[in-house]
Amino acid sequence: MTGPTPRWEPFPIGYEERWTVAEITVRVLVDAGVRRAYTVAGDSFLELLDALRFEPLLALVTARQDTGAAFMAEAEGKLREVPALLLGGPGPGVADFLVAVRSAYQDGTPMVVLVEERASVRLSGPGIQDGLAELDPLALFGPFAKWTGRAETAAQVPVLAAQAARAARAGRKGPAVLAVPADFWVAPFDGTIPEPEPLPDDTGAVLRSAHEVAALLADSRYPVVIAGGIGRAARKDLVAAAEQLGLAVYTAYRRQDSFPENHARYAGHLGLGIPPGQLDALERADVVLAIGTRLDEVTTQNHRYPTSGQTLVVIGPGLPATHRRGLTFRIDCEIAPFLKQLVAVGVARSRRSSAANAATHTHMTPPQTSPDHPLVHPADVVRVLRKVAPEDTVVTADSDKTARFVHRYWCFTEPHTQIEPPEGVRGYAVPAALGAKLAAPKRTVVAVISDTAAMMTGQELETAVRHRAPILVVVFQNGLYADIAMHQAAKHGRLNGVSLTAVDFAAWARSFGAAGYTIESPEQLEPTLTRALQHQRPSVVDVRTDPDVIDPDTRLSALFQRVRKS
Repeated sequence: MTGPTPRWEPFPIGYEERWTVAEITVRVLVDAGVRRAYTVAGDSFLELLDALRFEPLLALVTARQDTGAAFMAEAEGKLREVPALLLGGPGPGVADFLVAVRSAYQDGTPMVVLVEERASVRLSGPGIQDGLAELDPLALFGPFAKWTGRAETAAQVPVLAAQAARAARAGRKGPAVLAVPADFWVAPFDGTIPEPEPLPDDTGAVLRSAHEVAALLADSRYPVVIAGGIGRAARKDLVAAAEQLGLAVYTAYRRQDSFPENHARYAGHLGLGIPPGQLDALERADVVLAIGTRLDEVTTQNHRYPTSGQTLVVIGPGLPATHRRGLTFRIDCEIAPFLKQLVAVGVARSRRSSAANAATHTHMTPPQTSPDHPLVHPADVVRVLRKVAPEDTVVTADSDKTARFVHRYWCFTEPHTQIEPPEGVRGYAVPAALGAKLAAPKRTVVAVISDTAAMMTGQELETAVRHRAPILVVVFQNGLYADIAMHQAAKHGRLNGVSLTAVDFAAWARSFGAAGYTIESPEQLEPTLTRALQHQRPSVVDVRTDPDVIDPDTRLSALFQRVRKS
């Protein structure tokens, strides 16, 4: 045999001309747009792995660890806005998927999770295996899944897989989890192959709502938008609405690519430690349109905005309820058609640009450095990297102090260029960068990560080497658990349990077959980063950063002095 068996043709002579459940399920997922399956290969879904072998449109990516596989799938869903497939075997190992599934649920990221259960003949017993209670995957993922299902018969598997793929994309996107007994995959399939169902049409609701919001905006003096990641696909429509209707646009926390930061209507990123002047437009607003975003604690600046005197309109599919004092409207619809209709019926107005230009573009402001310190300021790393990388570079980061420098100094101008998890997730950046690169092989992809997080899931660098995916990993090595160190310094004026041993990440990278570099002075930044970006294989740049610089606004030494004085 010179190549894979053609899709959906009868088996050669000698085989029974009947497709298995595994083969039909793969076909259903391909028809739904799924292009990659991420897993740590297990013996419980051998038939499914074999079916994937002969499907040219659905590639299999075997990760080094389950958490890495899950982050890869979640990142691809963020970038493509079409679900990737995540495969997990029976037992407690699937618990490693939980953080990624929760992140997908919070961020509205499409994902299909197929979880194997014990063979169906063993599922009817008391739920005890080897003296231990079996883990119920649907109970585990249920609180963080948009849709869950369990196959009771082999014939149900392809049908449920089609439902899972549709549920992951319909309305507000999210993770869909399907549990399948291991022996179902090899069963012959005699049913009808499910056809992809069209997504729901909410045109009527969009038309009515657009007219109502247009009237509200026509009567407002200072309308403001808070744009989130759920509306990334509608970015062009948001830009058109902002320009025609005179809207000042803020971006929600960690969703800076939802609106170009170099646009005249850009008002700022509602993140941590932003300058007070950047909130002027939001402070004076009388109408706030929250488009495709959760109004979390950081985005609302500790629940300060929208104020009770501001009218809030929440726009987007399946967004959670907002409990606040003040007039609130909810429009549950797809964002792109809503904005198109809003532009069509809205009254064009040219408002004073000062509302939008109140933002202080801090990514243009040089950091305050310590000339006498031999190590590199983290802000300089991001600023130089931004200078030498292509405009549409995809940046992945964790939810730690390292990401703060990306938020402050990168300046996001192109769509789908920021891939980050919700708050409290570490070890995301490296596997997420690989998922993004496989989904968009022509884009430059950079992971910005701390030395702490690099040792959590950094082994997926080998997966990148194996798949010939030339990602760039920039490690900020300061030898600290920086988040905890800052709190200890502020509260006690001393550190304990947060120091780390120095790691030669350049040599570590070369041991996997990647390129490795070390930067110990600011003068090395531009030539080294430029060279690393030119490689056609994964590269790691180990930057020895100043441990005194905890985040863009804080130094450990200043915190120590403050505690001593008090």
